[in-house]
Amino acid sequence: MVTGWVAFLLGLGLLVVGAEALVRGASRLALQVGISPLVVGLTVVAFGTSSPEVTVTVRSALLGEQGADVALGNVVGSNIANILLILGASALLRPLQVRRQLVRVDVPIMIGCSVLVLFMALDGRIRPWEGGILSLGIVAYTAFAVRLGRQDAPKEAGEGQWGEVGKATVYSWAGNLALVGGGLGALLVGSNWFVEGAIFLARTLGVSELVIGLTVVAVGTSSPEIATSLLAAVKGERDIAVGNAVGSNIFNLLAVLGPASVVSGQGLRVSPAALHFDLPVMLAVAVACLPIFLTGELMGRWEGLLFLTYYGLYLTYLWLKSAQHDLLAPFSAVMGFFVLPLTAVTLVGIAFWSWYHPRRGRPGKSNRSALLG
Repeated sequence: MVTGWVAFLLGLGLLVVGAEALVRGASRLALQVGISPLVVGLTVVAFGTSSPEVTVTVRSALLGEQGADVALGNVVGSNIANILLILGASALLRPLQVRRQLVRVDVPIMIGCSVLVLFMALDGRIRPWEGGILSLGIVAYTAFAVRLGRQDAPKEAGEGQWGEVGKATVYSWAGNLALVGGGLGALLVGSNWFVEGAIFLARTLGVSELVIGLTVVAVGTSSPEIATSLLAAVKGERDIAVGNAVGSNIFNLLAVLGPASVVSGQGLRVSPAALHFDLPVMLAVAVACLPIFLTGELMGRWEGLLFLTYYGLYLTYLWLKSAQHDLLAPFSAVMGFFVLPLTAVTLVGIAFWSWYHPRRGRPGKSNRSALLG
């Protein structure tokens, strides 16, 4: 037990240090390279902080049927945590400004990838050739995001929301790359220790492997995203905070689940529980981003609290189901017949209201006009 706690705490410490270095280096490189900070969050930071998901998911997939639940649960649980937990907590700390590119491009891509994975999983297995399609998708997305980001880049190399960076020199390049590399290294090592300690502690409670993958492993491998986005939100790096979460979800579906399905031999098995509940929840969470992001292109504190509340309800359901608790039936009934429908109606109402009654933006110009250019 002591070993588990030591690994858990040491991993957490490395995550904080790594996140600080990664945000600082990536934000400066964004201005020097001439790519918008949002795209840095969607690509470099998102890919880097998702490296623990790659390691854990591929390693689990190589175990075959034995590790399938952990592999799939890690990706699905991480995507749910990235939106509900990470964006929710970040917005609660400081309201997040949402760029139009996210609303028009990246969130729809995230939703499309979620639909594609759910469709591939309908037969109970994501085949190696389907994993190959997902793997090719991340190449196309990265090229598209970088090209789009150059069009949105700051007009002057030394200007941006982080202030003056100074003239790019060999030493500044080396220093910033060292920060990014060192930060990613600390995040990778820290997350591995964190996951090892968390899994050790969770298994002492007798939790199933799917639930471990959806919760402990998912939050553990998402801990770099959590640390990075929270720190970015506190420092005012809102593009990185939002882009990191959305970009990580796209990366998890394409560049994590794809290769894992390829190397697993017979494909990645999808359990009935994941197919009928967790994958639809992942898709629903992705879709919920659109009306939230449309509210004046700002995710406020109350919306962050709403996301955090739903993440707590999701974890409660998983715990009740795993324990076969007597409260599972009434809890599911209340969620299915009252809470979820009410939330859906509220989100649709928010979307329509913000569409025609913008609370932010240029006077006399609605969000609809702004989004349409």
